[in-house]
Amino acid sequence: MTDQLNSNYDVVVVGGGPAGLNGALMLARARRTVAVIDAGAPRNAPADRVHGLFAREGVPPGELLSRGRDEVRSSGGHIVPGEVTEITRDGEDFIITLADSRTTRARRLLVTSGLVDELPDIPGLRDRWGHDVIHCPYCHGWESRDRPIGVLGLGPMAIHLALLFRQWSDDITYFAHTNTPPTPEESEQLAARGIRIVEGEIASVEIADDRITGVRLTTGTVVPREILVAPTRMVARAPFLTPLGLTPTPHPMGAGEHIPTDPTGRTTIPGVWAAGNVTDLSAQVGNSAAAGAMAGAHINADLVTEDTRHAVEAHRVHAQV
Repeated sequence: MTDQLNSNYDVVVVGGGPAGLNGALMLARARRTVAVIDAGAPRNAPADRVHGLFAREGVPPGELLSRGRDEVRSSGGHIVPGEVTEITRDGEDFIITLADSRTTRARRLLVTSGLVDELPDIPGLRDRWGHDVIHCPYCHGWESRDRPIGVLGLGPMAIHLALLFRQWSDDITYFAHTNTPPTPEESEQLAARGIRIVEGEIASVEIADDRITGVRLTTGTVVPREILVAPTRMVARAPFLTPLGLTPTPHPMGAGEHIPTDPTGRTTIPGVWAAGNVTDLSAQVGNSAAAGAMAGAHINADLVTEDTRHAVEAHRVHAQV
């Protein structure tokens, strides 16, 4: 049974999103024993469709993941429902502990556990997340084209997002909220692009008939809008790595916290790779899947090097007998 957790694997993949499943597929096809442990809480669960993915435009996220799981299983990989709570080292191996106290052992780790989008406590905002509260123009811009869009002043990327979304609509309002005021240069850029700036703190998101109708300020003024862009603080979801001495660090762009890696996905901890949103906060589905494949290939190559070293050592012993 492919959902059975065995006692040991060549590689355990933590997280069953696009990065994890594609990494596992590469490893399984390389004839490695591999298990994907998936807590079942994908970042894009609120979204109805996946966009910008070659040959899979508009596919529901659940359908895409289901196909990926079947492909991993077809190559001998295991898909194990469960939440990883701790990972420790035992010699050259890793011990992976799940929330229900099950454990397994792995020679290598691929961490693809994604991130958490932190939103401010503005009434109505979280309720519409993934529907008409969005964050990525390349994921949702086409579906939001030519509609009244409001960009919330949240974090260092807000003004940049306002300028980006202007590509999809000429009706953009930037809500300054509690963000740092635009610099004179930024104000000029917004004005030149016809982007209105609304000062004042946001009190709530107005909702009627299962859709956004506007933004209410603390002054009581309501600004009509149909789509809201809410830049989130994105934080890598990897508390289980702490015993290994690996914790999320501030992202250079100020957008949150990530697990740093080299271009192959290798972390600073020997034997641990990471791919997808846990390391690349802005990665879309296609980027994440590609990064998972890259990491899987390099993990296999690393294991080949280790297998060869052990074989040479055994060969030398045998030759001396």
